[in-house]
Amino acid sequence: MNMLQPANAVNPYRAPKRELHSPVKMQPAPAKWYDRRDCVFVEFCVEDSKEVKVQFDKSKIGFCCLAGADKIKHANTLDLFAEIDPKGSKHRRTGRSVLCCLRKAEGGKPWPRLTKDKPKCNWLSVDFSNWKDWEDDSDEDLSRYDKFSEMMNCMEGDDLCDLDEQSPDGEAECKYYTK
Repeated sequence: MNMLQPANAVNPYRAPKRELHSPVKMQPAPAKWYDRRDCVFVEFCVEDSKEVKVQFDKSKIGFCCLAGADKIKHANTLDLFAEIDPKGSKHRRTGRSVLCCLRKAEGGKPWPRLTKDKPKCNWLSVDFSNWKDWEDDSDEDLSRYDKFSEMMNCMEGDDLCDLDEQSPDGEAECKYYTK
C-alpha cells in the first residue's frame, strides 16, 4: 500500500472478497411436460420439496420451492403457449416432484410447445414417456384419460386412490387405473 493512500482505500489491483457460502442458492427447477386433449401436465423434478408455491394465471404459471438438504431455492415462471383455466388447474407434491395439471381454456387443441416464445429453456424438456399422438387415440385410451382426469380432480383433498380395494383377481388395485 502506498503511504499517500488512506488506510481504508480500496486497492484497484486486488479482486474484491467474495462470500464463500451464499445464504440462498437459487436456480430453476428441471421440468418435463406433456400434452393431452383437455390438459397440459408439467412436472417439476425436485426431491424433498418444502414450501411449495404454485400460482396459476390465465397465460402464466409460477413455481417456487425449497428442495433437498441444501435447501436450494427453485423458481420458475412460464409464459404459456395458450390460455388455461386457473381455477380448474391443480398441483400435487410428491417426494420426488411436483406435478401440475393445467386445464386448457380451449380443450381439444394440441399445443406444439409449452411456452409462448420459441427459444428453448435448458431446464425444460418434453416427457416422451407420457407423450401421445392424438391421431392414435382409441376409445380405450380416452377412457383411461377420463379416469386419470377424475383422479386429478380429487387432488384438492386427501382422497387418494384406495389401494386397499381388491380387484377380482385378489390384487390390490387403484380404482382409477385399469390395466
